[in-house]
Amino acid sequence: MKDKIVFQGKTKKGKSIVVRYPKKSDAEAIWAYINKLSKEQTFILFQGEEIAFKDKKEYLEKTLDKKKKKKAVQLLVFSNNKLVGISEISMKDKAIAHEGVFGISVLEEYRGEGIGKKLMEQVLKEAKKSLPQLKIITLGVFENNLPALKMYEKFSFKEFGKLPEGILHKGKYIDHIYMYKKIKG
Repeated sequence: MKDKIVFQGKTKKGKSIVVRYPKKSDAEAIWAYINKLSKEQTFILFQGEEIAFKDKKEYLEKTLDKKKKKKAVQLLVFSNNKLVGISEISMKDKAIAHEGVFGISVLEEYRGEGIGKKLMEQVLKEAKKSLPQLKIITLGVFENNLPALKMYEKFSFKEFGKLPEGILHKGKYIDHIYMYKKIKG
């Protein structure tokens, strides 16, 4: 199960991709990937910080444990053995244990090739199969990330709130938009 491939195919530009579940040996690739996104100051919460390998390894171990307990689904996208995208739905607990929090990222040089869309399709499909308590998916998105906003709307996510100037992105405060999607049970 840990090496489970959920999709193999090509991007819009013809690059081969594999979407699969993570395994312990992916810790270094995930670490390098997150640090690269952080340096880009892309649309993630890390904005230039360097993440220690130890922290990322512990995070991956917790994610793999949450998957075993049916509390998370995480998928990785590889192109020519290079990690180019990650998506996850992680369940909350207690009175909000039916809510899954969605996250997705794709390296800058691979954006616009349909990887985000394919990754989102696959993580939603896997979450519906693997997370029996999932009823609502929520996400937060930077207001200036128009491609992501459009994609989320195409997947039937609806805005339910906005925190004015909730994110500091590249030295400027921008709104943090919150969206949700109900999952049919």
